[in-house]
Amino acid sequence: MTERHAILSGSTFEEQIGYARAVVDGDRVHISGTTGFDYATMTISDDVVDQAEQCLRNIEAALAEAKCTFADVVRVRYLLPDRADFEPCWPVLRRCFGDVRPAATMLVCGLADPRMKIEIEVDARRRLPPHGGAVSSHSEAPAVPVEAYEPPYCMAVFTTLRTQDQSGYSETDARLEDLVKGIPGYLGTDHAQTPGGLGITVSYFRDADALTKWRTDVEHRAAQQRGRAEWYQSYTLHVAKVERSSGFTRAQVPQDPTAD
Repeated sequence: MTERHAILSGSTFEEQIGYARAVVDGDRVHISGTTGFDYATMTISDDVVDQAEQCLRNIEAALAEAKCTFADVVRVRYLLPDRADFEPCWPVLRRCFGDVRPAATMLVCGLADPRMKIEIEVDARRRLPPHGGAVSSHSEAPAVPVEAYEPPYCMAVFTTLRTQDQSGYSETDARLEDLVKGIPGYLGTDHAQTPGGLGITVSYFRDADALTKWRTDVEHRAAQQRGRAEWYQSYTLHVAKVERSSGFTRAQVPQDPTAD
């Protein structure tokens, strides 16, 4: 099931009529028709260009809360009671959309309040990893696998799909990486992520006692609880005893300096 939530701006219109400033539905963000009211004071300028600028500030705030920007906008609709007011707004609109070039439509129509001279509605698409998984914090790490240790030893295979809200994850992950190194019998960890967004972490321990010490560590358990509450859409954990281990590294063939 895709993530869906509403974003409210504090506008009294939203409360009185019953709608949201924006709705986030998975990777799609739908911004309601937005006018030139300053929602903090519920005041509006008489100038159409000022109203257009305020519209865009209101929209930008909603986009930011949805974790995207004007660069993610794919469609814009402009609604104006007076077609002559549209062209004076072009420079303002071009500043936000000139590089993005979203699909756009301009309609001449009446608006809800005679003070409103322009209303802007946008749709955006968030740039998410496949399947809604968050990008692993290890994705830029050098690909250096853990060496093949002498069996027997234990391994824990942790596979995850992450949520969009990863607030605090990187800091906690870095803390846990430092913490586990202090566990006697900890051997190392491999990380990988599939193109589909599945994160794979394999941790190696000399024996079951070392693994148990890590599993029952107070900070580790607190991080697990927070992961279930905030960071993980789903996960699986497999624990196994390694009976056989081998490895291979391709030798670098030295280049013959005399070769053409």
